[in-house]
Amino acid sequence: MTLPGPFINTIKTRLINAVSAKDPHAIASAVELPPLPKRIECATGTDGFVSQQHGESLRIDGADWSNVLNPLLDAHLAIQSNDLVHTYEAQSTLHSALNHALGSSKGNWLIPALHVVCRNTHRAAALADESTGNKNDHARLQNAVTLLQASYSKTLNDRVELRPNEPFSEDGSKKIGVLYIVNQLFSMYFRLNTLRLCKNLLKPVESRGIHESGTMGEMVTYRYYVGRLNMFEDQYDLAEKNFDYALRHCHRSAVANKKRILNYLVPVKLLRGRLPTSKLLHKYSFREFVALSNGMRTGNLMEFSDGLIKYQDLFIRRGTYLLLEKCKMICYRNLFKRVYKIVGKEQIRLDCIAQSFKWLGMPIDLDEVECILANLIFKQYIRGYLSHEKKILVLSKKEPFPTSTVIK
Repeated sequence: MTLPGPFINTIKTRLINAVSAKDPHAIASAVELPPLPKRIECATGTDGFVSQQHGESLRIDGADWSNVLNPLLDAHLAIQSNDLVHTYEAQSTLHSALNHALGSSKGNWLIPALHVVCRNTHRAAALADESTGNKNDHARLQNAVTLLQASYSKTLNDRVELRPNEPFSEDGSKKIGVLYIVNQLFSMYFRLNTLRLCKNLLKPVESRGIHESGTMGEMVTYRYYVGRLNMFEDQYDLAEKNFDYALRHCHRSAVANKKRILNYLVPVKLLRGRLPTSKLLHKYSFREFVALSNGMRTGNLMEFSDGLIKYQDLFIRRGTYLLLEKCKMICYRNLFKRVYKIVGKEQIRLDCIAQSFKWLGMPIDLDEVECILANLIFKQYIRGYLSHEKKILVLSKKEPFPTSTVIK
């Protein structure tokens, strides 16, 4: 299978016209690929595919663009043949060539094209790895990381000073392209579970204020990924701030993106004692959080535990299961508060508390009750002390269940 001559001429002409005019968005359009298939049953050795290295020659304004044109044609051919592996191989060659072109050019007029190529390299690599049928095969995505890291270095190390909202031109700073590439790398690092590499991006970007000089979409995406990093490092206050920023500035029509942010913001807020409204849960079809929030609100430990078990696989995939499990302490706290209101005094026998667990269908012994209460007192969710000898919880007369400690 080969590309027809008129098709090759069309691609070639578009690239010539765009580069000659130094039109940033026209160049980006010229190196764009057709939509990649989401899944191909047989990605390698596809019938009818002929691996062809195109040998077109192309010089524009004295510069050789053949090494951009030929892999671009190879990628088009591979896509038409439904071959994801060869698509990635051609796309990676194209990416390498554009990195070289960016490094040897002045100004930032190639940045939109670089962004297109970074996105396509990321997507082609992920799909090619999936198409092999081996879940542990990430060879192409790991190779793609190297290409994007090279793009990151070439943009970050540009000596031209970055001016916010500057247009693409032959005088502009290539640093304007950094934040988009960082977001792509974040996504790839999360996919590969190499989160330690994310820290290598944070300090250079934030020390130069680049994270505050991108487009709104780029800044929202950046805050989303940094929030997830904060969450995995148990920095829940920072995680909440970053997720709040991302949600507040996310485009009003980007419902899927808002839901993606809330998948992490809701668990962080639950841990910090802020329960979602039923309106929010209904609006975004968050069935997985209904039992958890209801259980925490009423101290119904059984409802909370059932909800956690029911959606356990979903929470594990998102990486929020352990965080949500920590919310059980607030559920305990609210259960004991209800017992306190029923008893009506500051001294509560431990067997009364144990009885509340039995009512919920989760019987435990007094030693377990003491252990739970000791943890709650240590975390300052409850003010008081335990009398082991008398098997009594003695609560403070002043605000025994401080709200300010839970809702931080």
